Amino acid sequence: MKKILFFLLFGVLFSQCTPKISDAVGGAKDTVKDAVEDAATAAINQETFRHSAPTPGPAPVIKVKDAANFTLANGLKIIVSENNKLPVVSFQVFVDVPPLAEGDQAGAASIAGDLLSRGTTTKKKAEIDEAVDFIGADFSSYSSGIYASSLKKHTETLMALAADVLLNPAFPREEFEKIKTQTLSGLASNKDDPNAIASNVASVLNYGKDHPYGEVVTEETVGNITLQSAKNYYNTYMKPNIGYVIIVGDISAAEAKPLAEKYFGGWGKGTVTKKEYAMPKAPAKTQVDFVSKSGAVQSVINVTYPVDLKPGTDDVIQGRVLNTIIGGYFGSRLMQNLREDKAYTYGARSSLSYDPYVGVFKANASVRNDVTQGSIQEFLNEMNRLRTEKVSEKELTSVKNFITGSFARSLEDGQTVARFARNIARYNLPADYYATYLEKLNAVTADDIMAMAQKYLKPNNAHILVVGNKGEVAETLSEFGEINYYDTNGNKLIVEESTAAANMTANMVIDKYLSAIGGKEKLMAVKDLSMTMGAEMMGQPLEMTLIQKAPNKVMTKLTSQGMTMQESVFDGTKGKQGQMGQSAMMSPKDIARVKKQATLFPEMKMEEMGSTAKLVGTEQLDGKNAYVVEITDAEGKKTTNFFDTKSFLKLREINVIEAGDQTMTLTKDMSDYKAVDGVLFPHTNTTSGPTLPAPLVMTVKEIKINSGVADSVFSVE
Repeated sequence: MKKILFFLLFGVLFSQCTPKISDAVGGAKDTVKDAVEDAATAAINQETFRHSAPTPGPAPVIKVKDAANFTLANGLKIIVSENNKLPVVSFQVFVDVPPLAEGDQAGAASIAGDLLSRGTTTKKKAEIDEAVDFIGADFSSYSSGIYASSLKKHTETLMALAADVLLNPAFPREEFEKIKTQTLSGLASNKDDPNAIASNVASVLNYGKDHPYGEVVTEETVGNITLQSAKNYYNTYMKPNIGYVIIVGDISAAEAKPLAEKYFGGWGKGTVTKKEYAMPKAPAKTQVDFVSKSGAVQSVINVTYPVDLKPGTDDVIQGRVLNTIIGGYFGSRLMQNLREDKAYTYGARSSLSYDPYVGVFKANASVRNDVTQGSIQEFLNEMNRLRTEKVSEKELTSVKNFITGSFARSLEDGQTVARFARNIARYNLPADYYATYLEKLNAVTADDIMAMAQKYLKPNNAHILVVGNKGEVAETLSEFGEINYYDTNGNKLIVEESTAAANMTANMVIDKYLSAIGGKEKLMAVKDLSMTMGAEMMGQPLEMTLIQKAPNKVMTKLTSQGMTMQESVFDGTKGKQGQMGQSAMMSPKDIARVKKQATLFPEMKMEEMGSTAKLVGTEQLDGKNAYVVEITDAEGKKTTNFFDTKSFLKLREINVIEAGDQTMTLTKDMSDYKAVDGVLFPHTNTTSGPTLPAPLVMTVKEIKINSGVADSVFSVE
């Protein structure tokens, strides 16, 4: 209405400023009247426009700039996409390695690719890095080739370096060992990441462990990889006759061709064998696949299954529209349902991916434990709705407009044009596939979407994969299908709520644990404890000192290279804590927390501290069966503990911590138990969680019991 009033006022003002030639053709009164009516009509039309989607017109004609193509004598295909906006040239060497099953050496190809740029027969890694830095370039290698980018004036220098790396790798052993260590560190970090766990297990479920896409890289497979494994991969698969060099930027085909011939023309071709693998199938009926992550406050949900969707088929474009509608952008149905309407999650997404061998559908979200069941139901509801109800023309038009805009914007990047040219060559697509993309997109109808939904949305043949808190979530999911349990690497578990567990209680498990580490009499005789541990974080050495004295005094100090990083002291009543030379007195909340941590062998004093314990079942933990005991303190905070069913030693402890408005879990694994004066202590403690860039492994250097620690150690000034 304000818009209407504005246009009415504008019309009146406009009429007052107009010369009175209207008197000769009917008078100023009629002119003002007409102007006001015209302004009112325009305002009303403007309001109508704001509430109505524009009538769709013909598909916009977008000229996809042709890339130049030529092939070297060794079979290497060169693609040049000229873009003169900036004086920059980038190029990618891409070797189209067929799917490769690595078996018990899964991860070898990735390590081989990383190793390429770690040294050549003429240059060490430091020399390669220095050469790249000197010209301000980007440079990296991977299992399918090389990527490099620099200012145009450095193109030949960078291409010469890339050719040296690609054709003359030295495979230095010391770099190989470094890469293996880095890989193992990343795997250790991923073990506590529910999204990484979900990705691994989904791959196994969708493709099977015998398919290259279903292999999972583990500590064991990385341990099996040898330097010769990396060399074998390179010698077998890095061949120019299955490769491409995609050159993008301020360079013409005439300039690029002699460079490509000079630096890659001598790359020797060879025969690469492609093995055929059976097409993975979606499950005959929907099943629930569960990975337990004790202590988790959220469930990671994946509804997923393999699909037969090949590049270049009509289904690819129609499938993209379908996926965008259900979960491919912020305005999608899943996002509006689970985020905007029900507030179950920050984001719910889906993807329908094509692949020359086997594609995949995945819909996913992270949700609170208490809405896991309801969220899964909404995923299935949205899938079914698209199978049974036609999408409206308004929604279809909106989604096609979104895709059109995304497609048009992507053409501003020369890399996109080069990727299009590579896809046309790699997948044998029609030459005008991308030039006519929007025309084909515009032709997609509501009937097409329903047909695509019935073909590719399979709510009755899906893996419903959940990574979450078994005790709070698993039993609520049985209505969706039989529940199968898996470990973090996708190995199926035989979950038996063991007879032993049925005859056990939490207090019995804890009593056996106390007996296993020395017995109550021995433990009660411990009056003070001093422990020194060492670790490394991001290449820096750390040392932690822990001193405790009965009943509840404690001092901790974390140092690095002689410098105190953090320090905490509690005398049983008050305390202070600080870091980097700055300290402050503990708050009442901090004191309550530290009192519990200060108690020697707190499992002995649970009743006194107001804590209760509950046996929630058994789980497999790194190949061992473990009793899972949930301990709730007087404030209602829970800690989940895992005790070996045979030795009764504690294997893991999971704490739920609060950081600002976020809740997260911190996991501590305990191993390498050794006796000190008749009491068993874990000598390796590995802590992982979202607050740590990598798992922190603390190794005990020294433990002393009853050494006569003075009270002055805990002095709070």
